Amino acid sequence: MLLLVSVVPMSADRIASALTRIEAAIARIDAAREGLGESEARASGSSARVVGLVNVHEKLREQVAESLRELDELLAALEE
Repeated sequence: MLLLVSVVPMSADRIASALTRIEAAIARIDAAREGLGESEARASGSSARVVGLVNVHEKLREQVAESLRELDELLAALEE
């Protein structure tokens, strides 16, 4: 899939702010996953839902990581 994007330079402050928000979101996802995993296991003993949530979480982490790689590539291209 080809995605055409117009590149608008971001200031270092905006980039740092975006990365901080992404890291905070990942931390919240991790905390929620751990909390759900523990409470779900205690409440019903069902691990299928926990496994599903972990899989979704990992997929989201991969997507965020890929987006960050793309952002790094765009920033490096702008600096050249």
